[in-house]
Amino acid sequence: MRGKVDGKIMLMLGVLVLFFLSWLLFNRNQYQAVSLGLATAACLPFYYRYEKKQLNIKELVLIAVLTTTAVSGRVVFYLIPAVTPMTALIILTGICMGAEVGFLVGSLSAVTSNILFGQGPWTPFQMFSWGVIGLLAGLPFVRHQLQKHYWLLSAYGIFAGLFFSFFMDVWTVFSLDHAFSWPRYAALLVTAAPFTLTYCAANVFFSCLLLRTFQSRLQRILIKYNIRAEMERKK
Repeated sequence: MRGKVDGKIMLMLGVLVLFFLSWLLFNRNQYQAVSLGLATAACLPFYYRYEKKQLNIKELVLIAVLTTTAVSGRVVFYLIPAVTPMTALIILTGICMGAEVGFLVGSLSAVTSNILFGQGPWTPFQMFSWGVIGLLAGLPFVRHQLQKHYWLLSAYGIFAGLFFSFFMDVWTVFSLDHAFSWPRYAALLVTAAPFTLTYCAANVFFSCLLLRTFQSRLQRILIKYNIRAEMERKK
């Protein structure tokens, strides 16, 4: 009990420090540093909460396998611009495993795949955006609807593509101007429109194509190694 209280106090203090640093840096026009810090800090509560759980080796291995699968999807299709099954696999992970695992696999896939594609200040933004995509797909009501209706799954794939592209363009504006500019942001959205539409279409295609296969294979693993029961027992 004391550990939980201490953890919450640490998070609260961290937020206060972050706000103070943000105020200080904004006054010095360091918008890029502030945005980077906020994106990083947004990921920390999820990692902290999951770190405090009593995980067994089977659950950790499963998360590692799901992350590797998502990263492999990005690697295999890297020669085709804006076409990747990685986002679809993150969505399916959220649907099948829940919000927390969806966020973890999404954010870990970003930082892991960037070992090959290049790490940089944009990595926390990718971690946060892909993590949120997996998290939202894993919310109880959302995941139930997505696995029942292909048209909703398609709509979510489009939303995921738009959210990721629009959110990453915010980082692009900061990286170019070191401050946010609506004209620059609008110009980036227009320029990136063909790639965004292709990305959305790829999300829809791979999500609908892989849903049933992904569900059946993952369900078999969960039952065979008794992972689902152990995860439910620890909630």
